[in-house]
Amino acid sequence: MQEDRFRSALEAADDAIIAGRAIDGDVAAFAVLVRRYTPLMRAYVQRMMNASQDVDDIVQETFVTAWQRFAELEDPGRVKSWLMRIVSRKAVDRIRALRPTVDVLEIERAAPEHTAPARVAEVHAGIAALGAALQELPDAQRESWVLREIGGYSYDEIAEELGTSPSTARGLLARARKYMLVRMEDWR
Repeated sequence: MQEDRFRSALEAADDAIIAGRAIDGDVAAFAVLVRRYTPLMRAYVQRMMNASQDVDDIVQETFVTAWQRFAELEDPGRVKSWLMRIVSRKAVDRIRALRPTVDVLEIERAAPEHTAPARVAEVHAGIAALGAALQELPDAQRESWVLREIGGYSYDEIAEELGTSPSTARGLLARARKYMLVRMEDWR
């Protein structure tokens, strides 16, 4: 009974408390973070990877990295944005590592349009171009774009995550969107 109350209190605690406990090696607190942020991270990676089968692997790798590097987290209250930065980098690394390969036998067979080698290569190239374009953005602009376009954050939430005012967050997002529109024009 007391353990259930402790678990319930831990689930209700804010990020700063939970992350602080996880930094100190509390596995139960880390498990709360995993349960709390896995859905958001999965959705983010699915959009970045175009619903790839690698989604769960990337999210799992993110949590392994987070556990190993918790000592580097300076502000436990910003654990969510820290985790999102890690998962973003892991997804981009995976996108870069993907090299489209075309099987000669695939070309000879009539494949459905969405699985045709040319289409698969085009999708992979588009994802790689998106990842490269995102990496060219300054950190604050990239974070604002990812939080809004992938995470669905509001301007106020973006401002809170970045530690800026909502108007600054809007400006960062506007510049990031403008750059991405120009940079990804060939992929429209």
